[in-house]
Amino acid sequence: MDNRPIGFFDSGLGGLTSIPYLMNRLPEEKVIYFGDTARTPYGSKAVSTIRRFSAEIADFLVQCNVKMIVIACNTVSATCVEDLRKRFPEVPVVGIIQPSAEEVARACAADTRIGIIGTKVTIASHAYRENIEQLRQDLNIFETACPAFVPLIEEGIIENEIMDMTIRYYMDDFVRGNDLDTVILGCTHYPLIQKNISRLYPELRIINPSSIVTGRIERILTERNMLASGSDFTNVFYASDLSENFINMIDHIFADVDEDKKVKFMNFDLEKEKINGLY
Repeated sequence: MDNRPIGFFDSGLGGLTSIPYLMNRLPEEKVIYFGDTARTPYGSKAVSTIRRFSAEIADFLVQCNVKMIVIACNTVSATCVEDLRKRFPEVPVVGIIQPSAEEVARACAADTRIGIIGTKVTIASHAYRENIEQLRQDLNIFETACPAFVPLIEEGIIENEIMDMTIRYYMDDFVRGNDLDTVILGCTHYPLIQKNISRLYPELRIINPSSIVTGRIERILTERNMLASGSDFTNVFYASDLSENFINMIDHIFADVDEDKKVKFMNFDLEKEKINGLY
């Protein structure tokens, strides 16, 4: 048994989409979440910058005494998983891409036509393609970057015509030109527009890595005898810019979560607090 919290982090609010799945599957577990809302989006930044930001956040989470770090960000998972595992060899570090690739390889029939949508960095890394192709060679895989999705989602522009037009701009030719039957949401922000995508392309099967990663978390905690039991820790969500949009999006994502599992909010400026020696 290990009642320490699990640390989750993302470039912004997208990683929040994985937390309700954890709460439903492992209700005893508690969470410290960090969303780097002051510096989002990561998907168009240099890889060296992403690595520096990710190391800063992981340092903070380790100082919070988390028992595991979950990279609830595809961009970071595509570029920094091994860096963070080397930096913290005593802490399990879970990325979001590999578990999803394994699920795709397991669940998809031969000749499935799979589209991967994500940030520029995630798509340029070919991390999903490479992880899937290591397991299956008979799947048809296509990739495209959708860089405007994250900024719009972070601003709460979701259930309206602007988002629908943006989705069509990136996906109409991609879906129809490649005759896709399956799409992987290669960014943890994208489940927030999954309903839009399903409405615009009802023929598509959508694979959501935010839900899949919970299985990997459970397996590792079980194997290491680290599952929680009776923890009285309060879930905490940190943001480097605790904006009204961030809080509103938490309320939206957690609308169906029991009140006793909700969270307290904390603002934490990583760069300022590092200078002050607070972590």
